[in-house]
This record gives sequence, C-alpha cells and structure tokens, in this order.
Amino acid sequence: MATADQVKALVRSHAQGDDTQFYSVAMQVAARASRGGQGKFAQELRDLVDSVRRQAASTSSRPIPVAQPRGELLGLLTVSYPETKMADLVLEPHLRERLDRVILEQRQRDRLRSQGFQPLRRLLLIGPPGTGKTMTASALAGDLHLPLFLIQLDGLITKFMGETAAKLRLVFDALKETNGVYLFDEVDALAGERARNNDVGEIRRVLNSFLQFLERDQSDSLLVAATNHPQLLDRAMFRRFDAVIEYPPPTADVVKALVRNRLAAVRLGRIVWQSVSKAAEGLSHAEITLAAERAAKDVILNKAETVTTTALVDALRERHREPNR
Repeated sequence: MATADQVKALVRSHAQGDDTQFYSVAMQVAARASRGGQGKFAQELRDLVDSVRRQAASTSSRPIPVAQPRGELLGLLTVSYPETKMADLVLEPHLRERLDRVILEQRQRDRLRSQGFQPLRRLLLIGPPGTGKTMTASALAGDLHLPLFLIQLDGLITKFMGETAAKLRLVFDALKETNGVYLFDEVDALAGERARNNDVGEIRRVLNSFLQFLERDQSDSLLVAATNHPQLLDRAMFRRFDAVIEYPPPTADVVKALVRNRLAAVRLGRIVWQSVSKAAEGLSHAEITLAAERAAKDVILNKAETVTTTALVDALRERHREPNR
C-alpha cells in the first residue's frame, strides 16, 4: 500500500493541479503494491491511471466548465467557453507579437514567478469599434483554455454609486476565486476622466474604487479592459495596466487577409487588391468582413462562378453608406 509520504505527495500534487506528479506517485503506489504481493490491486491502479490520462488528453483542448455565476454575481457576469484561437484573428504583425507574448508569459507564469517576476495579466485594449478588441479576449481565453467572463456594466452601474462599488468588489472577488479571462468592455463607462466638468462626487468615488481594486488585484486571472474612446479614460487608468495595446485601422495587407479568410470557401477572380483596399479605407475589420460576406452571397444568389473586384468594391462602398457610420 501507499506510504505516508506517497499519500502526502498525492494530496499535494492534486492541490497544486500537477497532474504529471499525481500520476507519477500513483504509479509508484502501484509498483509498491505489486512488490508486496497485491498484483490485482496494482494492475487495477495502473489501468485506472492509464484511463484517466487518456481521458485528460482527449479533453485538454477544452476549458473545464465552472459553475454559472449565481447569487449576487447573477446579472454581473456572463460566462462562455470560446473556441476562438489567436490564429483565427487577422492582426498587424506587431500587434500579434504583443498578444503572443501575453500568452507565452501566462503559460510560463510559474517559471517567471520563481525568479521574482509577474506575468502580463492586466491588459487595456484601445481602438475604433470593430477592430478585434472583444475577439482578442475570446482568443486569449481559447488559447489558454480558460472561461471568458463578460462583466455586465448595465447590471454593475446603478444610480446608487455605493451599490456600484460593492458590486465591483464582488467582481474582483470572483477574479480570485475562479481563474479566467475577465472582460470589462466599454470600460470608459466606469473610468471616465475625473476632471470633467460634468462629473459628480459619487462618480469620482466609483472611479477611485475601481482604481484601488485594480491596484490590489493579485489574482491569477487575466483582466482585459477595452474601450473605443481612450481619450475619455482617466489618466490614472493607464498606469494600472501591464500593457496598453492599440488596435489601428486595417492596413492594405490586413484587408487582403480579411477578405481571403472570409471567402476561403468560394472562388476569387483576378482581384485588383489596390482597388479593394482603397474602397475599404475607413472601415473596420468587422465591416470589411461583412462586406466580403455580402459579395460571396451575391455570387451564390446570382449563380456566378467567382467573386470579382467589382463585387467586393461595391459591397465595401455599401458599408460606407450604412447609417450611423
């Protein structure tokens, strides 16, 4: 049977989430049992370890579900388990490099901490709507096999500012209790400039509470804040994040990649990419993707053979004419 040290090692490795060590100790127990004449028990234990290993390998690409937010967190958080990966995003090379660095540091966080360093885990994403900020949070969760928690600002912000600060505390407590990617979208609603003339004392106190929670946060979760209006943020916000990442409008290369990715299932004619890029100027990643979809649907509905430059340019120009642009 297992020695006292082996039992302690099993409990310790389970608590630390070290599956490799847990399986190793279990196999040591099986070997000891075999030497002690307990051959049947030893074989059953080996078979059990092998079965659990195979099951873990088949599910390792999916995040482990956690309980849905309940009680006071209900209405403050929604959870999802994204399958989006960073490879699915079309981004500028320098932007991808910065995000790949976040993933690398997260995967090597124990190694960094053993040398006295903290991994990147608080990110502020800024840029125009539709440039990929929200999708980045999904891709981070997907690549790191973590749940994505979206903070519901409409449930968080109330007319009673004291309640808002109390609800913020609940959210930051959740960061510590459940490891995941937590997205504060449109964070300028919480963190507007304190010096604005139309500000009131209670709103400043909410901002101060938010800044304090950010400062004190020592969880393992990734905290991602995103805004389309960085000029509205209080300047102190920028100092609370490990990285401020700006999402620029798509370049000609990004436009080409976006169109090609979205139209991979249909045939493209001889596309004049310069004309397509010019027609796409001023549009976001999301709008270009929608325009590409429109061109593909036209091909299908008109029973044409290929997507043409004219079809793409017309679809992009149509996006420019959309109301509320």
